[in-house]
Amino acid sequence: MDTLQQKLFSKFLLVWFGQLISNIGSGLTAFTLGILVLQQTQSPTSYAMVIFCSFMPSLLLKPVGGVLADRFDRRLMMILGDAGSAFGLIFILAFVLMGSLEVWHIYVGASISSIFGALHNPAYKASVTDFVSEEKYTQASGLMQLASTSQFLVSPVLAGILITIMDIKYILVIDILSFIIAALLVVWVRSNRVVAEQAKLQNHHVEEQVKLSFWHELKEGMRTINANKGIVVLITLTSVLCFYIGFLQTLLAPMMLNFTDPKTYGISLSVCASGLLVSSLLISIFGGIKKHVATMTVCLVFVGLFYSLIGVSTNVYVIVVSGFLFFFALAFVQTSLEVLIRQNIDNTVQGRVWSLISVATQLGYPLAYVLSGVLAEHVFNPLLVEGGLLATSVGSIIGIGPGRGIGFMFIVFGILIAFLSFVTGRTKVIKELESNAVDEK
Repeated sequence: MDTLQQKLFSKFLLVWFGQLISNIGSGLTAFTLGILVLQQTQSPTSYAMVIFCSFMPSLLLKPVGGVLADRFDRRLMMILGDAGSAFGLIFILAFVLMGSLEVWHIYVGASISSIFGALHNPAYKASVTDFVSEEKYTQASGLMQLASTSQFLVSPVLAGILITIMDIKYILVIDILSFIIAALLVVWVRSNRVVAEQAKLQNHHVEEQVKLSFWHELKEGMRTINANKGIVVLITLTSVLCFYIGFLQTLLAPMMLNFTDPKTYGISLSVCASGLLVSSLLISIFGGIKKHVATMTVCLVFVGLFYSLIGVSTNVYVIVVSGFLFFFALAFVQTSLEVLIRQNIDNTVQGRVWSLISVATQLGYPLAYVLSGVLAEHVFNPLLVEGGLLATSVGSIIGIGPGRGIGFMFIVFGILIAFLSFVTGRTKVIKELESNAVDEK
C-alpha cells in the first residue's frame, strides 16, 4: 500500500507541476493587462473590473463544474478547462495583432478564460483525493497553495521585466503555451484511486449518478454541507476573510503606483508573496499541523496585523516586509481551513461539495471588487487629500495625498480581520470539526 500511495502521489506531483506552470503564465498576463488598463485609464475601478471579469464567471459556474467533476473523468474536465482558458487569451491576442485592443476586449477575454476555469478548478481540487491519502492532505494543500501563489510570487517579477523588453502579444503567447503544457501533463497522468475500496465506491456512485438529475446532485451537495454546522460557520468566516483580501488584491497596485513604478511594484509583490512560498514549503516539508483550530485563531490575528501595516507607510520596504508576513501567516490559515473541511467530507461528493464551498467562501471577492474602486475613489481617498476630513488627524500619522486613503482602508480592514480570530476560537461547532476528524481516525 505504501508503494501504491507513493506512485499516486508522484502522479499528483506531475499534475501539480502543470498547474504551477499554468499559474505562472496566467500571472504574467494578469499583471501585464492590469497595469496596462490602470495606466490607460488612471482608474482603480477599471483596474478592479479586470480582476472582476477574471473571477466572477468562474465563481458563478463552479457548481456546474463541480457536478461535472463528479459525473465525468476529472482529467477530461481539467483538459477542457485549460483549452478554453487558452481560447480567452487567443481572443485578446487577436485584437492585439490587429492593433485595435480596447479595455472591453480585455474584459471579454478574461471572462471567457474564467468561464472555462469553472470546469478546471473543481476537478483539480477534487482530484487531490484521488491521488493523495489522508495523511498527506496537509502536504498536498501546501503544494497547491504554492502553485496558486506562483502567479503572485514569480509572475510579477517576470512581468515587470518582460513588459520593458517585449510587446504584450509575446506575453500572451507565453501564457497560452503554459496552458498547453498543463493540459499535456494531465493527459499523461492516468486517474487512479488511493485504495481499491475507494475505486469501487466511486464507480458505484458514478453509475448511480446517471439516474440523477443535475439539480438533484447540486441539492445533494448542499445537503452535505448544511448537515454539518461547523462547515457552514467555517464557510461564512472564510467568505468574510476573502472580502477583505479582495480589497488588497484590487487596491495595492493603485496605492503603490502613486509613489513607485511598475517594475518596482512587481518586485515588491513577488517578495510579499514569497511569504506564502516559505510557509507553504514549511507545511509541505514538515506537514503535521495538528491543532488546526488553534492555528487559525492565532494566525488570523497576525494576518490582520500585517494587513494593517501595509497601509501605514509609503515606504516600499515597510510595505514589503508587512506583505511578506501577511502572506506567511495566511498560508497557515488557508491550510487549516481546507484540511478541516476535507476531513469532514466524503470523497464521493467532493467535486460538487468543493464547488459549492468555493462559491460560498469566495462571494466576498466579487463584492470587494465591485466596492473597492468606488470606496477608494469617492470615500477614502478624499478623506486624506489636502483639506480632507482626516488630513490633520489620521493624515498626520500616515500622510496625505494620492493613494493614502487606500492605505487608511487597509488599516481599518486589518483590524476587522483580527476580530475574526475571536469568532473562530470561541465557536464550538468549529472545534467539533477537528474532534470529529480525530474520532474518525
